[in-house]
Amino acid sequence: MDDKVEIFKALADKNRLSILDMLSCGEMCACDIMEGLELSQPTISHHMKILQQAGLVNGEKNGKWMNYSINEEKIDEVCEFIQYITNFKEDCICNRVKGKACSLNEKEE
Repeated sequence: MDDKVEIFKALADKNRLSILDMLSCGEMCACDIMEGLELSQPTISHHMKILQQAGLVNGEKNGKWMNYSINEEKIDEVCEFIQYITNFKEDCICNRVKGKACSLNEKEE
């Protein structure tokens, strides 16, 4: 679950979401991302580091620039995780507490 938290933290930023949106069109050079978002090179580097650490983006050095692309496998994994945690499952954590806390409060009244 900790790796998912890191992913959602990485997604919780407007600039990083914009970068992913740009990369949805295909591989891009850092210089093009800088120009498209009107951000400085250090700012782009900071955001790309976070996206890469979360596994959402792949980076490949090309001369003095980096080319970035979306890690499709990780995106699919995140989508599957969201589906998993938002749908019914037999082994859900709620089964350990469902109704117990409410019934205890009713007895106290």
